[in-house]
Amino acid sequence: MCETNHNKNIKLDKNGNCNTDEHKQWNRRSFLQALGIAGGGSMMLANTPLSVSRPSPLSIALSQAETDNILVLVRLQGGNDGFNTIIPVYDYDVYANARPLIRIPPSEFINLGDDFAMPKPMNKLEGVWGDGQMKVVHGVGYEDSSLSHFKGSDIYANTNLLEDDRTGFMGRYFGEIYPDYFFNPPASPPSIQIGSIGNLIFKGPESDYSFAVSDPRRLLQIIENETFYNLDGLEECTYDDKVRYLREATNTTFNYAEVISAAYERATDFGGYLDDSLGRQFSIISRLIKGGLGTKVFLVTLGGFDTHNNQPQRHQQLLNSFSESISNFYADLTAAGWDDKVLTMTMSEFGRRFRENGSLGTDHGTAAPTMFFGTALNGNGFVGDHPDLSNLTRGGNVTNTMDFRQVYATVMKDWLCIDEGLVGRSLLDTNGGPFESLDLGFNCSGISGPNLAEGEQLGHEVLYEGGGTTQPVLYVTTSETAHVDISLYNIIGQKVATLANEVMTEGRQTPIDIKEAAKTRLSTGPYVYRIQTNSGDYSKSIVIT
Repeated sequence: MCETNHNKNIKLDKNGNCNTDEHKQWNRRSFLQALGIAGGGSMMLANTPLSVSRPSPLSIALSQAETDNILVLVRLQGGNDGFNTIIPVYDYDVYANARPLIRIPPSEFINLGDDFAMPKPMNKLEGVWGDGQMKVVHGVGYEDSSLSHFKGSDIYANTNLLEDDRTGFMGRYFGEIYPDYFFNPPASPPSIQIGSIGNLIFKGPESDYSFAVSDPRRLLQIIENETFYNLDGLEECTYDDKVRYLREATNTTFNYAEVISAAYERATDFGGYLDDSLGRQFSIISRLIKGGLGTKVFLVTLGGFDTHNNQPQRHQQLLNSFSESISNFYADLTAAGWDDKVLTMTMSEFGRRFRENGSLGTDHGTAAPTMFFGTALNGNGFVGDHPDLSNLTRGGNVTNTMDFRQVYATVMKDWLCIDEGLVGRSLLDTNGGPFESLDLGFNCSGISGPNLAEGEQLGHEVLYEGGGTTQPVLYVTTSETAHVDISLYNIIGQKVATLANEVMTEGRQTPIDIKEAAKTRLSTGPYVYRIQTNSGDYSKSIVIT
């Protein structure tokens, strides 16, 4: 029997053993939060919600890639009107006739050469363009574009044009090359979302790798008060083993609050940012970058672009906030010497219809420009062909001229320095070949991330074969004689078996039947195998049936 204590929450496992949880009630949602499947915890910096990918396989790989480049994704939520953002001066008569009430008049132009212009609310970007820190990719989209906010957002996150997919291209990519995040967390959070909780971009094949944290300062108070989850008194039983792991995982997340806050406090405010949502988000990012946090990917969000009515006033306010934030951000980074290491790009779930509606607005459309910012662009300019404004679809939309996945691929390969083959798989490339890189002014010169499976030191493949059943069979190939340790872990990060621990000679090895080599009963479900050698390690998920 358990002694009653009204100040503690007493639980029994199925064998009747006591389990004391001194800090919170462990319910289903608590377990999902600790696993990173649901948003958990709360973080605030400068009164702005912040979420940390904890620790995403995508993020881990990026943190270990041979580049210190940083990517900032700016989500223009609601569907940005590209025609009133980058104005087609070269075909102004057609543009003006389609938008008699919401067109931007020539007196409001900020000219970007002879053919295109920005509206005056974006005047803070005039200097950015003049300094060669801005480029525009025309007509970004995909065939048969969805006009749904939800579906459109999902497609831009999962890159799957054929079927519904609840995984994102970043989470899927890193789920392939480094899925052992449960038992090998990075020292700092390599991916951070601010103002956009639970974006599908970071969702992997088996779980949501983005751990939502909505209040860092409150989390910091937990650390300062030493209210971590207690690991003492846990018994050697299945229930307590799971509780122990989940508490350790959650304590690791608490540690991130300390790392983030330390980086934040190491830097100072630059000043000049607007006191609005996007300004605060960029101010936080700049301090984390300058404070040496080490995060490689940031995602910020500016909402309100669903301008079905009163677009002239609403859209101009949004573009003003956007241009102010970008301009101050790069002035801040330049002053600190970081401007050449940070690339910023925009994304939105779709563009707007070319013709205005009857409510001084525009309805859901298709293609739109993607804007890039940063010193690394090595000059301003335009990439790709602008959509033909005289050749609209039956719904009144333009046809995209640039596949959005080609834009993603360029950034992943040439900025984040990720292996081309892995980029193709993460983007679900069905074109029969890699996406050709766009000329955005930067290049990784052949540097690639840590993909030992395709590297020189260690090769492997997993085949699924067997008489009528699916059996995972692992083949390992080494380029030189080396000691190889292959371990198998369950989904909560516990080592369940050693599949091999031996010296392997150069060349193809005897196949390893994972079920047989484990020498223990394996339940049906997902696992992770990890191959370690003196020259590195590699992890990948498998499913035992």
